[in-house]
Amino acid sequence: MTNTPQSLLDAARTRAKAPDFTAVFDDPILDTGSLSGLNIAVKDLFDVRGYVTRAGSLVRKDTPPATKDAAAVARLRSAGAGLIGHANMTEFAYSGLGLNPHYGTAMTPLHEGCIAGGSTSGGASAVARGVADIALGTDTGGSARIPAAFCGLVGFKPTASTISREGAVALSHSLDSVGVLTREAGLLRPVLNVLRDSAIPTTPMPRSVIIPENFGMDALDPDVTEAFETAVTALTTAGVAIRRLSLDIFDHYNALSAWHFSAVESRAHHGTYFDTARDSFDPRVSARMARADGVTAIEYAATLAARDALITEAAHLFRDTPLMMPTVAIMPPKLDDLHDDIAYDRTNQLVLRNTSFGNLINGCSVSLPITSHPGAGLMLTASGGQDGLLVTMAETLQGIL
Repeated sequence: MTNTPQSLLDAARTRAKAPDFTAVFDDPILDTGSLSGLNIAVKDLFDVRGYVTRAGSLVRKDTPPATKDAAAVARLRSAGAGLIGHANMTEFAYSGLGLNPHYGTAMTPLHEGCIAGGSTSGGASAVARGVADIALGTDTGGSARIPAAFCGLVGFKPTASTISREGAVALSHSLDSVGVLTREAGLLRPVLNVLRDSAIPTTPMPRSVIIPENFGMDALDPDVTEAFETAVTALTTAGVAIRRLSLDIFDHYNALSAWHFSAVESRAHHGTYFDTARDSFDPRVSARMARADGVTAIEYAATLAARDALITEAAHLFRDTPLMMPTVAIMPPKLDDLHDDIAYDRTNQLVLRNTSFGNLINGCSVSLPITSHPGAGLMLTASGGQDGLLVTMAETLQGIL
């Protein structure tokens, strides 16, 4: 019997299990389209018509089913992609670790007992296990790239304005962007071309990349250091010059209160739930949302202004010369090591450290797996609008890495 797109989708749905998925869909698919035969795990904050969008939270489980698809979902569906189900995630996407006390915690298949990373945790695990070809996720501070690294995948965070977020539950409207995870860099361009209004431009490889000497390269696990230097050698062999520089922009970034965005804006979007049903939240999520109470309007306005200045500075620095760092400073941590709140907070801050920079500069960023060290990722970040440059680099470098 010949495999059809529908039969492949049906087979994928039979393999879609908790904790990777919170719901499995049952609607048919188109037999034609540029993405026909590819199956998608949809992060559970994108509306899919006929299904409840939980956003990883108990407080949303009784909301009415969506009456129409989110914009990104509609585009994937119209291109013939098969939608497997809603993939599990951190509640309201508010963590880089992917833990969820309500629906379970997705794990990476690369290391026994270790987490998949977040917040697009279930989607990453599903793609890494071969259940899905692609995960549709989001990236507010690394939520596509962190789990991509931990699960041995390609994770892409586009320039935020290039893909519509209509119909997606927000965490931070300033920083949210739609993200894509897949096993093959070659799928990035066709998937992004469906999700965008215009095709990804064909851009040549850059002549050089910047490795910062004063940010993102300290407190690395030994395996991450070894993996990164392996990647540096691979890029050098491919003819890319490596520039190791100390840049003032990272001092400006470190002085910015980046946590203001998710804390304040999550309360703007989910304040009613927070005020009426806080006891039903993941305590770690509610504690982070509560930090907004300590931010004045003047302080928040100052943070917005500081970010605008950072975006301008980054556009000058990283347009033609992307930034290169390890995606995450550590290898995938064990779930059992994250039960203590202090250890959880320390680990969460560390996994978000390198990735969050790309969101704050309104840039684009991609994480590529370093196959010699499963669970480690190489991250390339460019200023806003340089998505084509990073897609070209991903297509060229994945085989080398």
